[in-house]
Amino acid sequence: MKDIKVGILMGSDSDLPIMQKASEVLRELGIGYEMDISSAHRTPEKVIQYVKDIRKRGIEVIIAGAGMAAHLAGFIAAHTTLPVIGVPIRSGALAGIDSLYSTVQMPPGIPVATVAIDGAKNAAYLAAEILSIKYEEITRRLEDQRQDMRNSIEEKSKRLKKKLKP
Repeated sequence: MKDIKVGILMGSDSDLPIMQKASEVLRELGIGYEMDISSAHRTPEKVIQYVKDIRKRGIEVIIAGAGMAAHLAGFIAAHTTLPVIGVPIRSGALAGIDSLYSTVQMPPGIPVATVAIDGAKNAAYLAAEILSIKYEEITRRLEDQRQDMRNSIEEKSKRLKKKLKP
């Protein structure tokens, strides 16, 4: 894997099945990442230490996923000026709505880009797009992937039309 450019944090190991989807997209795009579990509430010192050292390690974008109160992304954003992408995780009685609100409702000056509930794949794509501003090879990989998606839809459309033809 290339140099690590993206840090993926999650509040609990129960978030791993969702957050692994981000790592899969980054792997497909050839973008190096690291992944860890750190809780804004249970291990706040660990999160602060992680963020304090992050630029030295070459991390340029952070993806943070958490459920329920979901303060991880905002807590991280409060301690860095790097882009932070929040992934609200479906959990608890409110099925992720509480996570969404906790992640998206940030005060002015401390932004968190927020994707859909359980939207870890889109968080990885957004991280890649942010990195593509600086890295031309990531731009090319994203453009190639988009073309592959268009080709796939066109093929499906042709098959459907052929199947429905009388």
